[in-house]
Amino acid sequence: MSKTGIIPFGPQHPVLPEPIHLKLVVEDERVMEVYPAIGFVHRGLEMLAAKKDINQMIYVVERICGICSMMHGMTYCQALEELMGLDIPPRAKFLRVIWAELHRIHSHLLWLGLFADSFGFENLFMQSWKIRERIMDMLERTAGNRVIISVNIIGGVRRDMDDSTLRWILQEISGVEKDLSGLKDMVLNNYTVKKRTVGKGVLSKDEALRLGAVGPVARGSGIARDLRATGYAAYGELDFEPVVEKEGDCFSRSVVRIREIYQSIDLIRQAVSKMPSGEISVKVKGNPPVGEVISVVEQSRGEVFYYIKTSGTQYLERLRVRTPTFANIPALLKMLPGCELADVPVLILTIDPCISCTER
Repeated sequence: MSKTGIIPFGPQHPVLPEPIHLKLVVEDERVMEVYPAIGFVHRGLEMLAAKKDINQMIYVVERICGICSMMHGMTYCQALEELMGLDIPPRAKFLRVIWAELHRIHSHLLWLGLFADSFGFENLFMQSWKIRERIMDMLERTAGNRVIISVNIIGGVRRDMDDSTLRWILQEISGVEKDLSGLKDMVLNNYTVKKRTVGKGVLSKDEALRLGAVGPVARGSGIARDLRATGYAAYGELDFEPVVEKEGDCFSRSVVRIREIYQSIDLIRQAVSKMPSGEISVKVKGNPPVGEVISVVEQSRGEVFYYIKTSGTQYLERLRVRTPTFANIPALLKMLPGCELADVPVLILTIDPCISCTER
């Protein structure tokens, strides 16, 4: 005789670093229904827009999420640059691409380690984080910090990279690529990994479209949507195509992220080879005019959406941010019913959740 009950998952769990909380309706060991509960993290970051001026807010939005902080700052600055009619120097655009792709690699390697830890693959966890340290060393040398690098300003970037630094980045990124070759086989051709991921948490292309999935979650279901293809920053001058897998399961979402690490390495090499000379910022005078603007950027987890309303002063009238995890939670709730209870942490981690991003 089967037994039905409700099991709380989170907000504290040995596998997950994020305070996600789900109520799982289970029948024996199988999940039948899922009810999310949010609101465990609240920092009032959007409300600070009324208290911090437009330049101070760059540092605030970077703290929405440390792992993709550079791209939060870039999204915010691109919004105000559009509203103020600023055309930033080409070199600044290429520098933004390099730092953004370093953050993408950093984020995907962090995810890979946590993903491996979710099914007890401790060797993969340690190896992926060991490689991640090299990326953080590159961030530290080029920007002065290892996680929140604060390089974006309205009108460009605050730091430059000389030729010797760019050559060093190419050298280091080749070392990262070499180190990744072993990890790639460990993920894509390992019996244990496939046993825990292939055919698990399937999200069809139609379901992903209907539920508004973004980032690797959407691309793992066959949706070729990546905002970098729109050409913001310097992406329009680089060879780029979205990474897509079609099976829609945990394994496909994992493969997308592994392939995107290699894609980011290629984009960094392209950006260095095409790096123009010149200034890295333009002078900004006065306050932004009264108006509204929307800015979107492809973060490592997917599309981040910024809505900004200005009042003609040095303070914003309204700031609204929609992060990729928020967009992917409906897809997660669709994946979980029907899975085994032991697969829940693995499925959750395949959307690469960031609850601190979601609950600002």
